[in-house]
Amino acid sequence: MLVVAVPERLLNERLVEFGTTIFAEMSALAMATGAINLGQGFPDTDGPQEVADAAVAAIRAGHNQYPPGLGIADLRRAVAEHQKRFYDLDFDPDTEVLVTAGATEAIAAAMLSLLAPGDEVVLFEPYYDSHIAGIAMAGAQRRLVTLRPPRYRFDPDELAAAIGSRTRMIVVNSPHNPTGKVFDRSELELIAELCRRHDLLAVTDEVYEHLAYDGEHIPLATLPGMRERTISVSSAGKTFSFTGWKIGWVCAAPELRDAVTAAKQFLTFVNGAPFQHAVAVGLRLGDDYFAGLRAGLMARRNQLTDGLAAAGFEVYRPAGTYFATADVRPLGFDDGMALCRRLPELCGVVAVPSVAFYDDEDEGRHLVRFAFCKRPEVLDEAAERLARLGVGP
Repeated sequence: MLVVAVPERLLNERLVEFGTTIFAEMSALAMATGAINLGQGFPDTDGPQEVADAAVAAIRAGHNQYPPGLGIADLRRAVAEHQKRFYDLDFDPDTEVLVTAGATEAIAAAMLSLLAPGDEVVLFEPYYDSHIAGIAMAGAQRRLVTLRPPRYRFDPDELAAAIGSRTRMIVVNSPHNPTGKVFDRSELELIAELCRRHDLLAVTDEVYEHLAYDGEHIPLATLPGMRERTISVSSAGKTFSFTGWKIGWVCAAPELRDAVTAAKQFLTFVNGAPFQHAVAVGLRLGDDYFAGLRAGLMARRNQLTDGLAAAGFEVYRPAGTYFATADVRPLGFDDGMALCRRLPELCGVVAVPSVAFYDDEDEGRHLVRFAFCKRPEVLDEAAERLARLGVGP
């Protein structure tokens, strides 16, 4: 786990290992140097015009004050409709859906409400950094199971061994950031069996649910015995390319939804009233929109990974998400962090060092993550620049 220098005396001891995120550092580097930013995962174009128009209409209609604490009723209905439409999951919009300030708040609220100090949480490494921050803020401890390239599968024995008497929860992020892995049915069935056997809760981060290119996205909640023990989290940012709106949601059994609400109401209380109206419109778009989103980003995945391979990287082509991981060693480098800090001067591109997502730094030291949620011409230019790296020192 990357540690950024912050005076320890200023921080609660639970957050001593956290400071400025690697995403902020790399994006600031891109701004300072004018480099192409393939680090942080945000698109460089806006999403559907009808969704943007719905936000403007909501503002003009006066939907600018506090929305209901659970989120506006129409968005909660739209989320429930979406779950039924795509996964045949039935959720009551009044008792089993909660609107949050993006998936980040949803996950933090789930951790804060459902974990006690000393509890243990099993999750997969490399991890998304907000997941481990939420665990730390709750006073719990993480237990990691490593996903290893090229397919980023986990060892079932390692997963079983990570579960102990204090384990309370498993976190599953699929499609997975940062690797792009899509957990398959056999892997999810193993996770579900362990949850049932050990009476564990599951938190699922499914923000890239519509961006599975190889295989299919299978919500853990669809598996036997998991509907009542899973807190399913998603958001509008990645599905509609409006990442700055920060509209997310939780779907869970009433007692779990209410538990998450107990923490969420003291984090943001509520957020994004006009954007909630717009996201309800987005969730009801036709199948052609969702298929087009996937096809467009899959093409850009192929474009960037082909470019990275041509530049000399060993590339692990992702099955989903916005991101591709590459091994820098074929280019003569062995330290992804050092290379990322030099990339702007070397070739005018910014990426994110994967070591920031590992506790076991040896596993991620030589890996770098690139985002391909950019315009095709930007990806072409980035690939041309990266091809100038040649052989490192």
